[in-house]
Amino acid sequence: MVGNDHQAVGLSWYDAKAYCRHYGLTLPTEAQWEYAARGREGREYPWGNGWDPKKCCNDNNRGPDATTFPVGSFPAGASWCGALDMAGSFWQWCNDRWSNRYYADSPDIDPPGPDNGEYRVLRGGSWYIDATYCRSAYRDNGGPSYRCSNVGFRCSRTP
Repeated sequence: MVGNDHQAVGLSWYDAKAYCRHYGLTLPTEAQWEYAARGREGREYPWGNGWDPKKCCNDNNRGPDATTFPVGSFPAGASWCGALDMAGSFWQWCNDRWSNRYYADSPDIDPPGPDNGEYRVLRGGSWYIDATYCRSAYRDNGGPSYRCSNVGFRCSRTP
């Protein structure tokens, strides 16, 4: 964490799950995360379909410490439902296990992810990468013990 007003980063998927459980929250499923970022229209970025490096923290728009900005610094980059910091800033853990094709091939509206697999889903991009990785549809993964200065999480109220 850079400061009290910055996202908590450097946390594993296990850390994120423990935090959520302690406060009666959950990590979003991958489908919930994507819906909050893209909406029904399937936006390319949370704010719309055109890349604008000034609407999120990224490799060409870093904070004063050369990493992140405080939480909520990009209100113009909010998603259709008002969710902030969905692109750039930090990769965000999702509840689901990773599969290359499961999410794309699932007929379910909110697929729960595969029942087994080692890796977990990461979404959102990070402060040190470009537009390609900040696209709302871009998916990545990491082992549940993985910790890095550009990985954090957001919570969901859905049980």
